This record gives sequence, structure tokens and C-alpha cells, in this order.
Amino acid sequence: MPIPTDTIDRIYAGFLGKAIGVRLGAPVEPTIWTWDRIEKTYGEITGYLRDFKNFAADDDTNGPIYFIRALRDFGLDPTPEDVGRTWLNYAAEQHGMFWWGGYGVSTEHTAFANLQAGIPAPESGSIARNGAVIAEQIGGQIFVDSWGWVCPGDPARAADLAARAASVSHDGNGLHGARFVAAAIARAFTARTIEEVVEAGLATIPTGSEYARVARAVQAMHQAQSEDWRACRRMLELEFGYDRYPGVCHIIPNAGLLILSLLYGQGDLSRTVEIATMGGWDTDCNAGNAGAITGTLAGIAGVAPHYRKPINDSIVASGITGSLNIVDIPSFCRELAVLAHRLAGQEPPAEWVADMERRGVRFDFDLPGSTHGFRTAPDNRIALSWSDERKATGRGSLCALLDRLERGDGGRIFWKPFYRRSDFDDERYRPMFSPVVATGQQAVLRLWLDPWEGDGHLRLVPYVRRAMSGIIDEIGAWTQPGTGEWQELRFTVPETGGEAIDEIGFKVEYFGRLKFLGRIFVDEFSVSGPGSARLDPEIAANEWGGITGCSWNRGVWRVEDGRIHALTATDADLWTGHAYARDLTVTAAVTPLAGESHLVCARGQGNERGYAAGFVSADEVAILRRDFGETVLARAPFKRDLGRSYSLALQAMGDHLVLSVDGTPLLEARDGTLAYGMVGLRMASAGRMQAGAIEIVETAHG
Repeated sequence: MPIPTDTIDRIYAGFLGKAIGVRLGAPVEPTIWTWDRIEKTYGEITGYLRDFKNFAADDDTNGPIYFIRALRDFGLDPTPEDVGRTWLNYAAEQHGMFWWGGYGVSTEHTAFANLQAGIPAPESGSIARNGAVIAEQIGGQIFVDSWGWVCPGDPARAADLAARAASVSHDGNGLHGARFVAAAIARAFTARTIEEVVEAGLATIPTGSEYARVARAVQAMHQAQSEDWRACRRMLELEFGYDRYPGVCHIIPNAGLLILSLLYGQGDLSRTVEIATMGGWDTDCNAGNAGAITGTLAGIAGVAPHYRKPINDSIVASGITGSLNIVDIPSFCRELAVLAHRLAGQEPPAEWVADMERRGVRFDFDLPGSTHGFRTAPDNRIALSWSDERKATGRGSLCALLDRLERGDGGRIFWKPFYRRSDFDDERYRPMFSPVVATGQQAVLRLWLDPWEGDGHLRLVPYVRRAMSGIIDEIGAWTQPGTGEWQELRFTVPETGGEAIDEIGFKVEYFGRLKFLGRIFVDEFSVSGPGSARLDPEIAANEWGGITGCSWNRGVWRVEDGRIHALTATDADLWTGHAYARDLTVTAAVTPLAGESHLVCARGQGNERGYAAGFVSADEVAILRRDFGETVLARAPFKRDLGRSYSLALQAMGDHLVLSVDGTPLLEARDGTLAYGMVGLRMASAGRMQAGAIEIVETAHG
């Protein structure tokens, strides 16, 4: 059946609701925050409990962002085994993604270890394999929101897909929670009341299950005392409390609290996530699921500004793919909308499809209220908001209000394509970042100047900022824009001496005699095309257990004495570069110190997919394809010496792969399996090595 015409808007509202709930509940998530302690400390919650510079990654949003990629990687009818392979591909072992609380303690840790041991899903998460205590913890429902968003108006299909996904790690009531949440979100696209939404979710689970029992108990209490959610919470404590369900965070008490917040919130997004937070137990999970469901039902108009503004259309994730961890919410919602179209048998807009594998970004400010994460500095003279007053295309644009600038006043209007540890004030789930923007890419934005007061002497210049030194590079000459029409500003991202770029935008300055009051509208901002980058260990730093500008899986990767040092007892990978970089050459000066395998990589699409080339033993070089297993594409004899530095270069142009050592091409192969991905370093077995700068030169692909 055709999907609802407002599908992308409701996905956007639902994802904002999810992000708001997680951010609201996170400060009181630890179990020491009992619900009475929350009440005594904060009273009636009506806003965020803590201000964050940027809210670090959270497992509740990691899962919906990454696990839905099974639909992209394995087709529109993924099996549990496909989703399990998605876990293995995108989750870095023992850090990020989810809670690594120990085998037999953390459900996700247990399932991941089972997958690594060759136990496929759904056995990896089954009661038969792990026992009911592990299988019925809360994770069955907290990662599945996206499966509801890609099935708008189809609760049965959403429940089925969510149960397949959740079976990687959960079983029993854990799967019932997955079905309930996804089906409720799917129904929220077309429902009129929250009661319809809850019933649609419950219709997908067994009536005799413990999940259904706690839900019906909450419904009965709500009918009897519809104005007193705390009375219902006391009932849950007495009849369904943590003392009755073993494990770290069982799904049943939290399922009760989730349904409580939905019913007593009555479709009001703010009230719903507030109740879910005040109710205690697993506050970020419950408020996140409740926000996703209610946000989808309420729509964008139901998202309160005081909760929405700090989100600023941006969250970060902590999967293995560093550039994908910088999440622009409207862009991710476009991806979900494309998948929703495809699942419904409809053709999505061509530009949305192109955005899903874009080497760069495209921000259109089309979704009502969207800012795409734009910021200002300093923020006391320039205020950003969304406006439908001026629009080059779509439904709106970004509006920058310049408030009474005097001569010499101004500031920066920009987007952040990279983060460092200092950008965060908490340690949640240790995100890893690779720069989204690179030297040589082309940037375009449209501007409309609307002066209200002053003599019009406003000028601007594009710029980028270097992440390590903070140096600002102005690009070209300052220009004075005209008024009353859209104007296009084009520029090339400059060379930055090997530093990542953590701001890209434009500077404004007023040089007139009178105070200036007016606005600048921004529409259709994009960065695209091939770029060049250099990961230079001379200027990189050790942050969050790894190296700035990189993500990593297994082993120890650090910068020391201006070199990358790597040590591992297993296989290990270091990744940088963009997830959708295509034709390129990656070069690194590699010094093998111990072991057999020392490789450079290209077109990496996670832990399990990519090309690697270099030394595979003391006597041989090879080009390898990794695709949930390893295939040798080409090999040749080569005597390498430990302790000697070699320049290894892997060129990937279309389906043509070439390995060069010290500038001499030694091997070539043809393989068209992987079209794009990250670059990096790899050791396929126990060993040690050093490396110098990693050079990436991309070229336009045909």
C-alpha cells in the first residue's frame, strides 16, 4: 500500500522524539537514581536536567542508526543472520555501540561474542543458548525504532522485521518488546490516539506473555486513575518491580513504565518523555522509546522548542565508520524514507537516493524547523532559526538574525564536519570520528541578504577551521553581497597542512557607521566531490582510546614520537577517510616490527568488508578482498625485512586494484565487489608495526 504522504516529516519528528528522550533520561539512568530520589532532587521535570556541550553517543541511538543498514547491505528481506553480520561489521569490539558489561552479564556483549564464535543469529540471542535472564533484558526494544519508521502504517511488517533484528541478541519477552515498539511506531503514522498506537503494538505479541500481562495491568490502572501516573508507578513497583525479574535491566518493569508514560502522556511528546524520566528505572531507554513513538504520532508541530533547540538536528554515534558517526538527523531521516519507499514498492526521489551514498553532505532545510546542525560563534550577536519566509527550493531555509552589529562586529556561521574529545563533557560510548570534509572538495551555498537597519556595509568570506591548531583559513576575498535575491557562494576547500577540518561556513563582518540589524537566509548548502587528506601522526593526538581522525577495531593504536604505533594479539584495523570515498590511492610508510601481516586498506565498509594489500608474510605480498571472509585476488613473492620502512600504496580505480611498494607497482587485480569506503591500516594476525602519515588522494570517478 502507498506510504503516507507525510512519512518523512513523521520520521523526522519521531527521531527527534527519540533523541530528546535519550538526552533527557541519560543523567538519571544509573540505578542509584530511584524514582523517589529523582522526584526529591528534580521535582516535576519540565526540561533537560543537564546542559551538554555536545551529547556524546548513546547505545539507544547507535542501534537505530547502524542496525537498519542490514536493509542496505543485504536487501529488503534480511534474515536474523544478516542482521547479525551487520553487528559484526559495524560494532567495534569492546568499545562504542552498546554496553560491554561482560559475557553473561550484558546481553549485547554476550550475543556479539557468540556471533564472533560462529554462532549465527537467532541462536546467538536465544534462550536455549544464553538463558532467559540474558535473553529478556531491555535491549530487545531499545534498538528497533528504525524498523517501525521504515514501515509506516504497516505494524505487522514492522513487528516482523524488528523481531528478526532483535533475535540477534534477545528472545522471549525481549522479542515481544521489539515487536511492540516497532509496531507502535508504524501505527503512529496513521493513528489518531495513543490508545490506538498501544493496541496496535500489543496486537503483535502473544496475549499470554508476561509483556502483555504488564501492559494490561497498566491499561487497567490508567482506566481507573487516569490522572495519577504515580499511582500506576507504585503498582508497577509492587507487582512488576526489579526485585521480581533478575538481570541488570529486565524488559518487563521497563515495558510497564514505557506503556505508562505513553498512556499518561496522552500523545503529548514533552509530557510523555518527562513521565518516562521521572518514573526511574532505565530512564534513557524508556524515554527514548516513548519519544520515538509519541513524536511519530504528534508530528513536527508536537516537538517543543525548548527540547528541540539543544538537539540542533545533530547527534553522534559510535560505530566503526567514523564519518557516519557524525549524524545529521534530517539526512538520516531521508535515508529511512528511501527505505520506506522501497519496502512499500514505491520509487523514492532520485536525489534522496543519491544522498545515501554521497561523498559529502547536502542540506536543503526542507523539513520544517530543520537547522542541519548549523552553529554560530560567538553566539550572542547571531541567532539561527528555520524560516519559511525565503526559500530557494523546498519548504524553508536557515535564517541568521544579525542583531545590532556595530562597526567591526561579526561572527561565524558554520557546520561541524569533525569533533574532538574536547567537544564533549561526558564519556558516553566513546565515539570515533573521521573528517567528513576534505581538501579539494567543492562547497556551494545560497544566500539572501535582508538588511533592516544600517547602511548595508556587511561583508562575508567563506572559511574552514583546523581541528588541531584552531587556525581559521579564509578562502578568497571578502565580498559584499547584494540584497533582494538569492546569490550563490562557491569555494574549494583549501589545504590545511594535514589537519582535519572541524568548521566549514562563512564569516560575516559589519564595517558601516550605523548599527546593523538584519538577516541572512541560507539554503542548499553542499560539499561534494573527491578530496585529499593526510592523517599526520606528527600532529595527531591520542583521544578516547584511539587516534584523532580514526576509528579502530581491536589491538592498540596510538601516536608516539610522531609515528602510529600498533600492537595486536589478533587481527586489528585502523580506519580513516570517508565512508563513500570511491576512486583513490592510499599511501603509508609502514615499518613491520613483528608478525606476518602488515597491510594498507581501501574501500573499507566496516570490520568485515574492504580491500587490503601489502605484506602477508615475510616472503609474499598480496591484494585481498574481505567480505565476511577473505579472498586472495593476487599474490607474488616479496622478501621483506622487519624494522625497515616501506612505502605501501593501494590504488582503487573502478574495479582495478594496484599494489605498489616503494613506488614500484607489484600486483594488480580486478574486482568490482566494493565500490566505496574508508582507508586504513590492518594487521590480519598477531604482530606489531609503525606507520607514518596516511595519504589519501581521491579522483573523480567515471
